[in-house]
Amino acid sequence: MVRHIYALCALTELAILSLAGRVSKRAGEFDVLDWINPLIGTRNGGNVFAGATLPYGFAKAVADVDGENTGGFSTDGSNITGFSALHDSGTGGNPSLGNFPIFPQVCSEDDVNTCTFPIGRRATPYKNDSIKARPGSFGVTMENGIHADMTVSQHAALFRFDYSQASSMNGSANPLIMLDLTDLWASRQNASISIEAVDGGQSGRMKGNGTFLPSFGEGSYMLHFCLDVTGVKIKESGVWVNDRAGTEPKELYVTRGFNLFYIQAGGFMRFQGPLSAPILARMGLSFISTDQACQNAEREIPGPQFDFDSLVTTAEDAWREKFTPISIQTGNVSNSLQTNFWSAIYRTMISPQNYSGENPHWQSDEPYFDSFYCIWDMWRVQLPFLTVLDPKVMSNIVRSLLDTYKHRGWLPDCMMSTCKGWTQGGSDADNVLVDAYVKNLTGIDWELAYEAIVNDAENEPLEWSVEGRGGLTSWKRLNYIPYLDFDPVGFGTNSRSISRTLEYAYNDFNLATLAKGLGKDTYTKYLARASNWQNLFRADQKSFINGADTNFTGFFQPKYLNGTWGYQDPIACSPLADFCSLTSNPSETFESSAWEYMFFVPQDVGKIIELLGGEETFLRRLDFFHTSGLADIGNEPVFLTVYMPHYAGRPALSAKRVHSYIPSRFNDSQDGLPGNDDSGAMASFTLFSTIGLFPNPGQNVYLIVPPFFESVSITSQTTNKTATIQNVNFDKVYNRIYIQNATLNGEPYTKNWIGHEFFTQGWTLELTVGDTESDWGTKVEDRPPSMSNMEGQMELGM
Repeated sequence: MVRHIYALCALTELAILSLAGRVSKRAGEFDVLDWINPLIGTRNGGNVFAGATLPYGFAKAVADVDGENTGGFSTDGSNITGFSALHDSGTGGNPSLGNFPIFPQVCSEDDVNTCTFPIGRRATPYKNDSIKARPGSFGVTMENGIHADMTVSQHAALFRFDYSQASSMNGSANPLIMLDLTDLWASRQNASISIEAVDGGQSGRMKGNGTFLPSFGEGSYMLHFCLDVTGVKIKESGVWVNDRAGTEPKELYVTRGFNLFYIQAGGFMRFQGPLSAPILARMGLSFISTDQACQNAEREIPGPQFDFDSLVTTAEDAWREKFTPISIQTGNVSNSLQTNFWSAIYRTMISPQNYSGENPHWQSDEPYFDSFYCIWDMWRVQLPFLTVLDPKVMSNIVRSLLDTYKHRGWLPDCMMSTCKGWTQGGSDADNVLVDAYVKNLTGIDWELAYEAIVNDAENEPLEWSVEGRGGLTSWKRLNYIPYLDFDPVGFGTNSRSISRTLEYAYNDFNLATLAKGLGKDTYTKYLARASNWQNLFRADQKSFINGADTNFTGFFQPKYLNGTWGYQDPIACSPLADFCSLTSNPSETFESSAWEYMFFVPQDVGKIIELLGGEETFLRRLDFFHTSGLADIGNEPVFLTVYMPHYAGRPALSAKRVHSYIPSRFNDSQDGLPGNDDSGAMASFTLFSTIGLFPNPGQNVYLIVPPFFESVSITSQTTNKTATIQNVNFDKVYNRIYIQNATLNGEPYTKNWIGHEFFTQGWTLELTVGDTESDWGTKVEDRPPSMSNMEGQMELGM
């Protein structure tokens, strides 16, 4: 039977649902958290954080491993090296955070030096069938028999270690907890620890701090910790360095170490057995001070008896509340698709992280969010999804970006661990601000936003590798970023001349949109700059793969200061060639090829269609791109290309393409992501595609395809009105995926796109689907607007 699944079970008490193969349950028994699998993307490069966190939470507790440990834990079968309480999710590059890991063990003899302290020696396998990951909590058993559970408050984590099986296995009754003054990347520059544990007492505390490096940025950050254990008798405590430990002294200061000889050091507490219950260890953290780390823990997880179960309940309730706006009528689709859907929503709210009250750089009453890792990854789908589902938090995120501008002088482009991160393309926060503007988010100072974006467009910072834009002298004089640019004004990685030109053009288009909305006379100036991308289009450039002509002509190419052409093979930086990043194989396109960037003109897809030879050639080129191995669906620039047939009047081809990627490349397996989740970017591509409305952010445009469910409803947090997109004639095996006709609020609707008003006004969009392509949404007047279409231009921004 057809059934509805609601996040908080908002069905009648008498409704009995068949949960797609599960035991029939009353709606009041349904729990959305049962459909969330935090282990999706924890293998094969997804780098998803699998542990315990609150929505946008500061504290993130999980087991750290010595395998794929960018997000801390991985299901790759590697070894556990510790349990720590700060992480990022889905990032690439170096492992992030994982500071001050603690590690439980049972030593074979009474001498503390029979314990193993160095990270390589203490690493212990875990039991695959013991992993229990759920929003708000995480548990795992190591092969030595120690079971660990963990949960969190906003700024603290609570670990529960059960030694009972390990003690019987090892013939010892004196378990130990050690703390390591390191992080996942082993970037520690210096650190200190003091042990306030009275031998023979019933409680102990370790506290201290360390200075570390951000995993993808400049500078350093200081982090403070406060670890408390109560309810057990402390046998002995002290510090350890490398592979030796002692009960004196009770404090330690350590530097990095000489050359490659990284000093391993920390503290320990050993407990008198036998234990009658598991040991609870509370870890408070702060970027401000050690005292604040202790206060955070004491306020949020009060003692002397730490209530683990109550903390789990509070965390789960916080997550359930976040799902209340959205409901689906599944049409009896598979369990795996439903799990993929709800889990993707969950991953969109792991980052960015709410660090309000924990900003060591300036004091402000404004919100402070961190872990923008990086906005280049987040602006295209992840932050736009929060605009739909959680607009109040999204408004706070925008306010945080603007507050950063007020105090640092620049909008951030990438930020982690309170440090500035490397700029990947243009000034991407510009796109975030304008997307919020065209979708009418409230509580934002738009004049300040305009000032901040103009600053990006007009002023070059000395270090444009971490903020703003470089090459602005050439940008203003030549109207493109030159290959091997001469730029004595500021300094950064002098590469990516093609991708920076394209991204700067889109940044300026967004600035023009905001200028027009605010009545600024700079509108026409920045709109003209939004066409600068055309200066790098070389109409006669061919492309070859293994010596064979692809039979497509016209690609972006680098251009020197003197206006002559350079050359980059159009397939370079694609999956058919070498990966290109800031540090690995820096090229004139960033993380994508000229083939892929040929489609990155979000403001004027219509002009791209014209330059590439018209609609049929454009569509053939898109199809070749997606079927030849050139498209990297695991990286964000490709996302919009899946939906570009809409602009050529063939929305059915977009629907067909998205079904080729979901669920084949985006599914509910542990390796079910095609690349780094990138703070929920892969999750958000899944969500918008599944819902059936895909954004072109910075513009008030969602491209329409049939949802993967019979219907999806979302209640606006700001207007309390519910929008519904529904398939008529839906089938769960997806033979009927082509829109035959549509109605909006009961009236015929022929456009293949719709604005954000759909969500805020609570409209109903009904799509009648069939198994063959129709003429719905194909007419020129029904296609999404492009900048070169002056009639549609009015609708792009407002």
